[in-house]
Amino acid sequence: MSTRPVQLRTPLGEEVLALHAGDRVELSGIVYTARDEAHLRMQEKGIPFDPRGAVIYHCGPVIQDNKVIAAGPTTSARMNELSGFLIEKGVRGLIGKGGMGENVREQLRGKGVYFAFTGGCAALASSHMFLKGVFYEDLGMAEAIWVIELDRLPLVVGIDAHGNDIFEAARINAGKVFRSYSATTCTGRQ
Repeated sequence: MSTRPVQLRTPLGEEVLALHAGDRVELSGIVYTARDEAHLRMQEKGIPFDPRGAVIYHCGPVIQDNKVIAAGPTTSARMNELSGFLIEKGVRGLIGKGGMGENVREQLRGKGVYFAFTGGCAALASSHMFLKGVFYEDLGMAEAIWVIELDRLPLVVGIDAHGNDIFEAARINAGKVFRSYSATTCTGRQ
């Protein structure tokens, strides 16, 4: 695991394949927000931007006066069944909170990474963002695809291109601790 943040700029290339789950990253360049409705529209109508090396941010930002006011991540697991086609078209990064499913972990293998951003930090996120455009504005503010330029947004690699997943590791460890605690509590041993 790196001690200093890795500096990355979109569009991402093969450099992301060298990252490891738990690495800290500062991401700059263009990202595209997309939630459920935007994913469904892209499946139906096509991707309105070049997906090669692109990064999708699972986010429904608050936009006012052509500025990003708040842009915290949404729960990425909602896009578990909707992300595969984007990865197949060349998307190299996904950003969100809470991790993603095993299917996405496998789809990212050898192709890209999932970056985690802490929920509840919408104002912090927006302080690293500049609005550049929008696609599918008719879907509404939260569901449109907003084109946002990042300036060193701090992230953690949640799932790497090797199949390592900090969220799955935490679930496994929590299960072990719970079972150990339950065994000692139920038997009266400490």
